[in-house]
Amino acid sequence: MALPDSITTCLSEPVHYAICKLGFEKKDTYDINNVLSGNGEVCWQAVTEHVCYLESDPSVDYIKSIRSLGPVCESVNLYFKSLTKEQFVIQYESWFHWTNCTEVFLEVFDVLQYTQATEIALGLMKLTSCLERALGDVYLLKGNDCPFLLRDLLASEQLADVFGQAVMNVLRIFIGSPHGLNLRNVLWHGFVSPQEIPAKYCAMLLLLTAGLGQLLQTYLLQTKGVLVHRPYVIFISLEELDAFPDLNDEILSIAEELVKLSSFVLKTMLPFWIASLTAFKKSRYADSVILLLPQLEVGLRLLFTTTNKCPNRLLTAESSAFYTTFDEMLAKHLDNEEINQLPLVLEEPAMESDFLWDFLNHQEGPRIRDRLSHGEINLETFPREVANQIIGFAITILCRFSDEDMCSFKEHMVLKPLMNCASCYQSRFHPISRLKKQVLECMKSIHLWPELPRLPEEQVEKIKWLEGNAEADTLILMISEIISQLQHYMPQNFCSSDDPINSVLTERLLVELCDTCICTLYSPRPVLEVVAVLRRISAQCHQVSQQVIAGAGLRYTQWVNKTLRSRQRHNYRRMLNSIKFLSPALRLTLLLITLELVSIHSVCKKNPFDYQQYLKFLKSVLQYTENLVTYTSPEKNKWDETMELTKKTLIKIRKISDRKLMLMHLAT
Repeated sequence: MALPDSITTCLSEPVHYAICKLGFEKKDTYDINNVLSGNGEVCWQAVTEHVCYLESDPSVDYIKSIRSLGPVCESVNLYFKSLTKEQFVIQYESWFHWTNCTEVFLEVFDVLQYTQATEIALGLMKLTSCLERALGDVYLLKGNDCPFLLRDLLASEQLADVFGQAVMNVLRIFIGSPHGLNLRNVLWHGFVSPQEIPAKYCAMLLLLTAGLGQLLQTYLLQTKGVLVHRPYVIFISLEELDAFPDLNDEILSIAEELVKLSSFVLKTMLPFWIASLTAFKKSRYADSVILLLPQLEVGLRLLFTTTNKCPNRLLTAESSAFYTTFDEMLAKHLDNEEINQLPLVLEEPAMESDFLWDFLNHQEGPRIRDRLSHGEINLETFPREVANQIIGFAITILCRFSDEDMCSFKEHMVLKPLMNCASCYQSRFHPISRLKKQVLECMKSIHLWPELPRLPEEQVEKIKWLEGNAEADTLILMISEIISQLQHYMPQNFCSSDDPINSVLTERLLVELCDTCICTLYSPRPVLEVVAVLRRISAQCHQVSQQVIAGAGLRYTQWVNKTLRSRQRHNYRRMLNSIKFLSPALRLTLLLITLELVSIHSVCKKNPFDYQQYLKFLKSVLQYTENLVTYTSPEKNKWDETMELTKKTLIKIRKISDRKLMLMHLAT
C-alpha cells in the first residue's frame, strides 16, 4: 500500500514549539556560576527560581518555565563543552554513583562534546531510563511498590520528601509530564527526529542527575539510610527467543540499502535506522535496540494511521489525549470500538502481531521496550541474541513495505531465510503457547518415573502383593476406558491398541497435539480464563511428578541403608503401589488438557458456550491436582488417600465423557 513520504515531523505544532523553539526565545546569556559552586555542586535554589507557577493555583506553568530555563540549559551545555573528560570525571563521577549506571552518564558527557544529533538522542534515551530506575530505588527508601509510570514516580510524595518538591518540579519540566518537554516519552515512542532534540536539554539533565546525587548523599547521611539497587532483569532461556537466523555482514549491508528505499521508514528518521545497524555491527547491542524500537513504533504508527484513516494520530498527542503507541496499534479494536485495520493490511498479520506481542507485550515474554525504557536491563550485558531478533524482524518489515521495483531485494538469497522464518513464526509467550510448553515439560518429568531406583530383587519377593493390587488395577482399567472414549478426538495413528495406556498416553502424542496451530491473536476472554485454569492444573501435575521423583529416590536410599522405621517401610510400599496408577492418571490429565486446548478455539468460533459451567468442571480437576500435591508431599505421604482421590476424579471424568459435556464435544 502507498504510504505518505512528505512527512517532515511527527511532532504536533504545540509540541514542536515547546521542544524546538520555546527554550530559545530568551536570548540573554546566563552566568553558569549562578547554578554551580566552586567545586561543581549544583545550587538548586538558583535552578528552582526559574520554575514559574500559575496565578490561579500552585501548579507549574510549564510554558513560562521552559522559556525561563532555556538560557540556563544553554549555559550548562557550553560549560560542559569547556571541560575535558578528565576534569568532568574528577568533578562529577562520584555524584553519578547513586544511579548504578555511572558509565552511561560519562558516555553522555562524551556525546555532548561532538553534538552528533543521533547520539544526543540515544544518550538522552539511556540517561532517562537509568535516571528513572535510580529514582525508583530512592522511592523504595520510603515506600513500597514503585510506580510503573515515570510521571507518577516524579509526582510521588516519597521523592518530594527526599529531594524537595521544588526540585521534583524542575525534573517534571524536562521529563515525566505531558505538559512539559516530556523528552523521555517523545524519544522512546519515536516522535522526534534527531535534529529536533536540542543538545542543551541533554546537558541540563546530566547536570540535574549529578545534583540529585548531591542531595541524596546529604539525605542518606542525615537519615543514616542505605540506598539499595534493585537487581537487573536477566534474560533466561535465550533459545526461546530464537526466531531469526544470525545476522551476518552481508545481510546487514543489504539492510542498510533497504532502509533508504523502504516506504516504512520516514526520511527524517533515517539516521536512527543507520545508527542502529551500525551499533549492531560494533557489538553495541543495547544501543542498537534502543535506537530501533522507537523506529518500529513510528513506522507501524504510519501504517496504523494510514489504514485507519486517522492521519492526525501520527503526531504527538497533546496533554489531553493519549499517544498512539504499540498497545493501541496491536489492539483488535480502536478506542471508538471500530475494527483496527492494521492487522488486515499486513501481509502476514498473525506473524507481525504475534512477534510484537511476544517481544514487547506478553507478560511472560522479554518485554524488551518496557524493560529498556524503564532501566530494568543492564545495558553493558545486553545479549546479542535479543538484538539479532529485533533487527531480523525489522528487516522483514522493511521488505514487506517496499516498492515493486525492489523485487531484487525481496528475492535476494541472503534474505530468504529471514522471510521464511517470518512467515512461519508462531507465538512463544502467549498463555496458550506457554501452556503447551508446560504440558510437554511435565510429560518429560513423568517419563522419568520408570528410571527411578528399584528395590533389589530379593526385597521385591517380600512385597509381591504390589504386583496385583486390586484397587490399583481397577484405576488402571478405568483410565483405559476413558482413553477409549477419547480416541475419537485423537490422531488415527494413536487409536486401536491392546495397551492404550502405554501406546496412547505418550509424549509423542502430546507433541503431535501441541504442534496443532492455534490462533493466539486476540484470544477472547473465555479462552484466556480456561487456559489460565489449564495452566494451573498442568503446574500442579508437574509438582506432583517432581515430588514423586524426589520422594522415591530418598526412600530407596533409606531402604538400602536400612534407616527406615517399620511405618516408613510400609509407607514406601504404598508409594510404589501408587506409582502404578498415578503415572497413567497424570498422563491422562495432560492428555485432557491438550485435547481441550486444541478444541477451545473452534468452540468459541462456532458459537458462544456456557464456559462458566465448563470452568466449574475444570476447577474440580484443579482441586484434584492441588490435593495430589498435598498428599504426595514429603510432609504428608498420604498414598491411600491419593488412591481414593484419584478414583473419585476418574469416575467424574468418565461420567462427563459419557454425557458428552466436555468442551471437545462442543467442538464436534
